[in-house]
Amino acid sequence: GGGSCGSETVAKVRKGRREGRKSVQGEERRKEEGMAAFVSGAAKAAAAERGFAGAAVCDSRRGGVAARREQTVRMVAPGVLEKKQKIVESVKEDLQSAMMVFSVPIGGLTMKQTTQLKNAMPASTKVRCVKNTLMQRAIEGSDEWSKCEEFLAGHNAWFFVQEDGFKETVTELNAFLKANKKVESNAIRGGVMAGTVYDSNGVVAVSKLPSKQELYQQIAVSIRQVPTKVARATKAVPTKLARAIKLAIADEEKTE
Repeated sequence: GGGSCGSETVAKVRKGRREGRKSVQGEERRKEEGMAAFVSGAAKAAAAERGFAGAAVCDSRRGGVAARREQTVRMVAPGVLEKKQKIVESVKEDLQSAMMVFSVPIGGLTMKQTTQLKNAMPASTKVRCVKNTLMQRAIEGSDEWSKCEEFLAGHNAWFFVQEDGFKETVTELNAFLKANKKVESNAIRGGVMAGTVYDSNGVVAVSKLPSKQELYQQIAVSIRQVPTKVARATKAVPTKLARAIKLAIADEEKTE
C-alpha cells in the first residue's frame, strides 16, 4: 500500500513538473510572439512613415516642378500667343488683297531654295510659309477662303496672288521648279478663288486668262480702230457711186 501511494505521489509530481514546464514554455512562446508582433508592427510603422515621407518629398518636388513650369508658361505664353495672333491677322490682310491663293509643298526644298523662290516672284505676289494651324484660324468662317482647308496638310508655301501678277507668278514658279528639278515633287497642289477650289491644272489655266488691264487694252485698241474702218468705208461709198453713175450713163447712150 505504501509503495502504491509513493508511486502515485511521484507520478503527480512529475505531471506537475511537466505542466509547469509547458506553462513556462507557453508563456515564453507568447512573449516571443508578442515581441515579434511588436517588432513587425514597429517595422511596418517605420516603413509606412518612410513611405509617407518619401511620398511627401516626391509630392513636394512635383509641386515645385509644376510651379516652375506654370511660372514659365505664364512668362512665355503671353508673348507666344501675341506673336501667333499677329501672324493670323497678317494672313487675313493678305487674303483681303488677293485674287487667288494657292499652295505649293515645300518638302525637299532647302532654306536657300525657298528664299530664291520667294525672290523670283513679282512684287504684287506674297509667298508665306504659314503653319497649318495658323492658316486654319485665318480662313475660319470665311466664305471666300475657308475652302483652302483642303490643302492644309504637310508643309506648304502659300502664294497670295493679285490679278496683275498672276500670269508672271505661275510662269516664274514653273521656271524655278524646272531649274531645280522639282516639277513632280513640288508642283502646285491647288488653290481657291472667289470661293471656288481649283486643282493644279485649274490654277495654271486661270493664270493664262487675260487680266482686266489686258482686256481694257484690247478694248481700247478696238475702239481706236473703229473710226479708221468707218472712214475707209465712207471713202469707198462715193467711189462706188461714181462708178455706178458712169455705168448707167453709158447704158443710156447705148440705148439711144
